Amino acid sequence: MSSGSMSTKKRGVLFDVDGTLIDSSYFHALAWWQAFRREGLDVQISAIHRCVGMGGDKLVEHLVPGCGKDIREDVKSAHGAVFSTFWPSLRPFDSARDLLAACSDAGLAVGLASSAQERDLAVTRRLLDAGTSIDAWTSSNDADESKPAPDILLACLEKLELSPADVVFVGDAVWDVQAAAAIGVPTIALTCGGISEAELRGAGATEIYDNPRHLLENFERSAIGSLRTGRSST
Repeated sequence: MSSGSMSTKKRGVLFDVDGTLIDSSYFHALAWWQAFRREGLDVQISAIHRCVGMGGDKLVEHLVPGCGKDIREDVKSAHGAVFSTFWPSLRPFDSARDLLAACSDAGLAVGLASSAQERDLAVTRRLLDAGTSIDAWTSSNDADESKPAPDILLACLEKLELSPADVVFVGDAVWDVQAAAAIGVPTIALTCGGISEAELRGAGATEIYDNPRHLLENFERSAIGSLRTGRSST
């Protein structure tokens, strides 16, 4: 189904992509580090990793407060160029495709609520090879403001014709949890993106799992299973 298509399903699951379904968080951190270095900015890579999941504009401003618009745009452009060199190294997490299929087979709409650049998302969608399991997806082109603002989730909900009360969100970053909380959507957080369970739970994540396979193994007991059956997930 194309990104512009609408789902007839009544409830759904939104997924972040980088660090949640695709093992890419550390590649993004390294790409940002190299991008900063190209602009003569020495930013600690561990600090960069903690910001991965933010929109690129907010990430640069957070790490280099007060930098001008030109620097932000140059760093973002350099990040995109460097990250593209890592495309051949990207891999889906174990069972990522199976998790998407399980959601679809359970009668739930599946949306990829990604704020990645469109060309990066095209690469990760090919890697996922999830076919008709995905009902809609977003890229950075679909939102005015990036995470932790909720715009990208709202855009994905609009494409699915669902409301915040109809879905749960699966992400890996504190910024994912904050974006979902802003519109009242519960987040299932995965630690495979490199953020600790304590931080994710402190941000308000409803449930924590190690990776897509761990969530799939607990599918019926999870908030996704509760959504499918109408049980309370609290």
